[in-house]
Amino acid sequence: MVQAIAVTGPGGPDALEELDLAAEPLGPGQVRIRVAAAAVNPTDAMIRSRPRQGEADRVRVPGMEVAGVVAEIGPGVERPFAAGDAVMAVVVPSGEHGGYRADLVVPAESAARIPAGLSDVEAATVPMNGLTARLALDTLALPAGATVAVTGAAGTVGGYFVQLAAQAGLVVVAGAAPEDETFVRDCGAAEVVPRGDGFAAAVRRLHPGGVDGLLDAAVLEAAALPAVRDGGTAVTVRGYRGDGTGRVRVAPIFVRDYATAAAELDRLAELAGEGRLTLRVAGRLPAAAAADAHRSLERRGVRGRFVLRFD
Repeated sequence: MVQAIAVTGPGGPDALEELDLAAEPLGPGQVRIRVAAAAVNPTDAMIRSRPRQGEADRVRVPGMEVAGVVAEIGPGVERPFAAGDAVMAVVVPSGEHGGYRADLVVPAESAARIPAGLSDVEAATVPMNGLTARLALDTLALPAGATVAVTGAAGTVGGYFVQLAAQAGLVVVAGAAPEDETFVRDCGAAEVVPRGDGFAAAVRRLHPGGVDGLLDAAVLEAAALPAVRDGGTAVTVRGYRGDGTGRVRVAPIFVRDYATAAAELDRLAELAGEGRLTLRVAGRLPAAAAADAHRSLERRGVRGRFVLRFD
């Protein structure tokens, strides 16, 4: 049996409980990971609190990114893994399959080696958040020199996006609180505007015609769209489809579409190892204290991710 943190019904942080679950079978093209660390993300709280969808949804294990050690390799795996390799992986949760478990099976293309010098706790904050930022940048497909704005620039997805966009030669306008201005500028933001509902107006003061693209990492939705020029693109992360005007192309993204994007995950690992992605851990807790980590998600001003340890 495998230690897991799961919910058996919707609820708040206290709905999370420690369970013993059956080990997942290992199939072709898959690897088994002995999980050491699992990052805690806002999406996990959504999984925890949503109503049950049926008997198959009776037990739900949250968690979309982990780090650990390769324990077993299935047939047909073409990734260069060996048992004992330290890896990080992105997870698409479904029922008992999720990152909050000590033993996890994922497609080999969902995992990448952890670069030397990074701890498993640090590495656990990269796969899902980094791939979300990478997918947003690829969806915008802007040429070097174009302008791109980002809400929630001091958050984990936002911070990674600012760094990736700046490295791609884009002019980044970051929405952030005053206390986060130094951080987002260090990430590569060329301009910083106040976060919140006045974000779009502030962007327009700097760029009267609007920016070429936008990542709405803070989920401002319609309030962020005026920052974008006519014919520009706004990428959203919660499925929002626009305000009905048609003036701006709204492109919802879902990280599951990049869950087996091995080359992109390898590149993120490389950048993290080189220090070109800033990894921020808000705190580390034993897996049994997952409810405390979820309560911490609701605190204002927290930067980085809390990470659960499976020891």
